[in-house]
Amino acid sequence: MNESLFKKIENKTGVSMDELFALANAIQHANFQDERQVRKIIRKVGRLAKKDVSQQLEDQIAASILKNGNSLNVGDIQRMIDKNG
Repeated sequence: MNESLFKKIENKTGVSMDELFALANAIQHANFQDERQVRKIIRKVGRLAKKDVSQQLEDQIAASILKNGNSLNVGDIQRMIDKNG
């Protein structure tokens, strides 16, 4: 991809492309039935979004993801964090 596009995204979001690629890789290879992995991803999304995720909110998001068991939408996690944060 175009290097200047990455710089624009980094400048706009304040998140490095390395961090985004690491998150994408973690999501791609995650077992969404493993609560520990799910919670780790939730915390990482919260950090990247610069939002505090309370234990109660983490519990709610994890329960929702574990209930579905096989999919994860980072946008949904972000909306849940924004809504409650």
